[in-house]
Amino acid sequence: MYKNLILACFACGALLQATAQSKPEPKPEAGASRSLDLDRTVITTNSVAIKGVNVPYRAVTGTIPVWDNENKPIAGVFFTYYERTDVKDKDSRPLVISFNGGPGTSAVWMEIGYTGPRILKVDDEGYPIQPYGMKDNPNSILDVADILYVDPVNTGFSRMANKDVDRGQFFGVNEDIRYLAEWINTFVSRYKRWASPKFLIGESYGTTRVSGLALELQNAQWMYLNGVVLVSPTELGIERSGPVEAALRIPYFAATAWYHKNRRPICKAKTWSRCCPKWRLSP
Repeated sequence: MYKNLILACFACGALLQATAQSKPEPKPEAGASRSLDLDRTVITTNSVAIKGVNVPYRAVTGTIPVWDNENKPIAGVFFTYYERTDVKDKDSRPLVISFNGGPGTSAVWMEIGYTGPRILKVDDEGYPIQPYGMKDNPNSILDVADILYVDPVNTGFSRMANKDVDRGQFFGVNEDIRYLAEWINTFVSRYKRWASPKFLIGESYGTTRVSGLALELQNAQWMYLNGVVLVSPTELGIERSGPVEAALRIPYFAATAWYHKNRRPICKAKTWSRCCPKWRLSP
């Protein structure tokens, strides 16, 4: 009896194995492609506690096209847009447009390491800590402003429409500024933010980008900004010597003074060009 039971088990196992081996491989869906849709968005909702206050928001992520002079889409620029949902008056609600640097870096680190509603779990030195993952950002600026993170072409998920598109339209200091200014115009128009106060923020090479965008948006798109934030300014593609170089150091000295119990910085130099090396903290 037991012998017959064992033989039956072996036979059943062999039949299952044969069935599994003969099962056809799943076929890809018809029309499946690895290319990204140049004009598509996904929307989710969530909330975050910022400085002890619950802030509800929606997150819009996806791509919006860049068009050429013949109105043909030549690229899709990927973005993530956080919008506070319990604010009715969008006309007075600031919009912060954020870029990372590189060049060649997406805005992801500005989002999950700096101003976004969710950030990585890292220590004071920037190293990941266990358990790895994300956490709410109690210092996000989403409580006071909506945030748009933009990935220039060939960073993040932003891509040209096809291999035949002229790459020279995107890669270069002025080219980068020109097409991004037009793209920002498209975004602001789609999401009805023309009346909102608008600020640009850039990090590293992103400071070169937003410096140029401030002028290009004004001259070519008739979009006047309310402010520009430079994080770790770089000299790539832009001249920052003389009084500009000295002025850009002021925020760092101010932050240092604040850290050291708000002691007031004092300078004994008589000219701006000699000022920076002589700054010291007052007693």
